[in-house]
Formats: sequence, C-alpha cells, structure tokens
Amino acid sequence: MEETSKPQGAASGTVFDVKGIKQSVEKAVRHARKKPRRRYFTTGIEGLDSLFEFGIPEGSRVIVAGGSGSGKTILCLHIISNAAKRGKKCLFMSFEEHENRLREHMEDFGFDPKPLEKKGRLLIKRFSSFEVSRSIEALLAKSRGELYIDVKPVIIPKNFSPDVIVVDSLSSIASVFAGHPLNYRTYIEQLFRYFEEIGATSFLITETEQVPRTFSPTGVEEFLADGVIVLYNLRKGDVRERAIEILKMRGAQHKRSLVAMQIVGERGIEVYPEQEVLINIE
Repeated sequence: MEETSKPQGAASGTVFDVKGIKQSVEKAVRHARKKPRRRYFTTGIEGLDSLFEFGIPEGSRVIVAGGSGSGKTILCLHIISNAAKRGKKCLFMSFEEHENRLREHMEDFGFDPKPLEKKGRLLIKRFSSFEVSRSIEALLAKSRGELYIDVKPVIIPKNFSPDVIVVDSLSSIASVFAGHPLNYRTYIEQLFRYFEEIGATSFLITETEQVPRTFSPTGVEEFLADGVIVLYNLRKGDVRERAIEILKMRGAQHKRSLVAMQIVGERGIEVYPEQEVLINIE
C-alpha cells in the first residue's frame, strides 16, 4: 500500500504522499552533492556533451585522434564555433590547410566565421614548419644555457589571449622533426606546458590508423594530455559507420563506450549517445 499520512489539522480529504516527498528530498540532496566544484567547458554539441557528467575540465589538453576522413577537423571547427558564439576567444592553429580553406569548411557546415572574427572572438592562423623548427632551436639553446630570454613554443598574436585553442595537427608538427625524436618530444612537452600555463582549453588533432592502437605520433602525447577523444570511420560491408569515444578525461566522469556519430551538411557533427556501436578494436 502507498505510504501516505494525514497530519493533524489538515483539511478533510487532504492526503500527503510521504514516500514521494522523501524521494524528492533525496533527489535534491544527491543533486546538491553532485554540484561541480570546478569549472567545465562544454562543446555545445548536445550529444557529445551528454557523454560527460559535467563537461571537460577547463584548461584541459585534449587529443582528438582518428584516421583520415573521420571528422577531426570538422569536430574541432564545430567546437570553437560554438565556443566563440558563447563569447570565448578561440584560436585555430593550422599547420596544414590555408585559413581561407578552413573558413570555407566552416561555411559549408553553417558555422559562419566572419562575424566571430569581426568581434575578435575567433582567430584562424596558419603556422609554418619554419616557425616550429626555429622555436625548437631556441628552446634547445635555452636548455643548454646559451639563451637567457623567455622562449615560447608558439607565437600567439599580440593582444589575443585565447580561452580555447585547436592545433591541426600534431602529426604535421612531428613531420618537421623526422629523424629527431628527442627534439620533437622536447617541443611537445613545452607546447603542452605552455597551454597549461595560459589556462587555455586545447584540442590537439592527431592522424592515426582507422583502428588505432596508439593515438598520437609517438604515443607520448596521449600520456601528457588530460583527455583523448577518438573518432572512427570504419567500413562495415558496403557502408562506413562513424563513431566517437571518450577514451580518457582527467577530472571528469564520462560514458565509456563507442557511440554513433554523423557529419551532417549545414549542421556539422551530431552524436547519438544512446546508439552504442560495436566495433572490434582489438
């Protein structure tokens, strides 16, 4: 029988659902206990954000890994477009595509960059391999005591302090250091440390196999990173199936399974958290 009671002095016919009241109080207490103690970044992609309890801890350095055509660049363009619309200052650092080509990508998916750039919320800048090699030479000289000025692994334009940074891609940077793995590791360590110092939430794209066993050029980057998001684009019979996985995220509770994802024209990335994808990734 349902637990009810009628307090003394209550109007005739008034019945209180004691069990329901208890459940409501318990739910409110649980919600209060779950209130986040730190600040979290949300991507603005509803299905992706629902994979997290609260979001990505602000200031995290997140690897976005996947094979060719898996949607890594589109995902990151979608994320910074949403962030810029919320008033965040966003920097897209390209080591591959030209700025105009990236703007065209954004327009193709309905992320109009022009008003965001005009308001100073979005900066798309292409970096050259020469700038990277010059930075590492200076960093190595400083570590040997030959240089006494402060050296940064990348030169962010003056008067622009980004809240969100995308690096496209670590794989391109690694190619600059072909045959010099120690130099590359030194550079990456400095890059990750620099992003941590300025407090930016950063997304660093890496090119992998379609079913990766490592999620970065050397395998070191994924251990330095706070999080790893993996995108899949696998052939199943005559079709390809897209999926996304939150492999790790320090300081954040998240769903631990592969879920369906699509790239939709004029809308961008759509994630379907209830549609788990079974893929043999062993």
